[in-house]
Amino acid sequence: MAQTEKYVLNMGPQHPSTHGVLQVQVELDGENIVGAKPVMGYLHRGIEKLMESRTYVQCVPFTDRLDYVSAMNNNLGFCMAVEKLAGIEVPERAEFIRVICAELNRIASHHVFIGSLTNDLGSATGMIYAFRDREKILDLFNIICGARMTAHYIRIGGVAADAQDEFLRDTQKFIDYVPEMLDEYNKLFSGNEIFQARMKKTSIITKEMALKFGMSGPNIRASGVDYDIRKIDKYGAYGKFDFDVPLGKRGDNWDRYMIRMKEIAESAKIIQQALDNMPEGPYMAKVPKVLRPPKGDAYHRVENTRGELGFYIVSDGSTKPYRVHIRRPSFVNLQALDTMCKGMLLADAVTAFATIDPLMGEVDC
Repeated sequence: MAQTEKYVLNMGPQHPSTHGVLQVQVELDGENIVGAKPVMGYLHRGIEKLMESRTYVQCVPFTDRLDYVSAMNNNLGFCMAVEKLAGIEVPERAEFIRVICAELNRIASHHVFIGSLTNDLGSATGMIYAFRDREKILDLFNIICGARMTAHYIRIGGVAADAQDEFLRDTQKFIDYVPEMLDEYNKLFSGNEIFQARMKKTSIITKEMALKFGMSGPNIRASGVDYDIRKIDKYGAYGKFDFDVPLGKRGDNWDRYMIRMKEIAESAKIIQQALDNMPEGPYMAKVPKVLRPPKGDAYHRVENTRGELGFYIVSDGSTKPYRVHIRRPSFVNLQALDTMCKGMLLADAVTAFATIDPLMGEVDC
């Protein structure tokens, strides 16, 4: 019987299908993947240490640069950790505005997921349609804070400015459009038999494996684990809204895709409730101009678009955090890549990369 020699092929860090500067050392036996080792660090900027040399308020813009397609959720996680540390109570109106922005950002991030995944599988149309709709959300962010991606809108104690009538009106228009948008995606992608063939029963991560890897977000819910921090912790105003947590059955690439499609609908449901019940009142708490949280530490986690995003902050009583550590979901989720790629053909490895949905700015930090 003929013996083949295994060899290692480097995918990235410049490869478009690695979704950023990720290098994957793929061990191959012919075209069959024997192992896949992710090599990280090409986008490391030392954000934790940079934050330790800035005041608490100056730290917030750095969080925009972590998961740079989910800046609002990053802002929220850090600000809530500081608020817990300093004992700051956020006004109810600000909590509702935060939820609207965070869920809009979740939908926009899932647009990037859908566009990147379909493009990786050979459909440039998917990228065009998803990014067309993402533009509608970025336009909303431009209205409310004058920025599209790196928002720096959610601030310690509330938000930078009140939600304008134009923003609320246009957000309602977008929410009314979501069912039509999802129907179009399902016709274009979900019903495509080639798309299904490459996604179903591939790169399976069982419930036990997902827990062992410490995965979170859509990736662990696709494996059937009912774990959504918005439901568990009910942080901010999330305890006031009714929404479902979509779960997968098999934990394959198809489930990871469908979970995000369903999450878009649930995010729209949350936003609609927030718009319908928006309270009056201030949008910012009374925060000292020079913020010096008492000595101590605090950890706060939020359900970011890619999973559990946590900020651990240690205060020494000064204007700057003594220590900051960030729990990045993309970094943890990438542990599963080797298991997901084994036994697949090289051409299908990009499907596994895409359904993990890693964001390298967050991975490397």
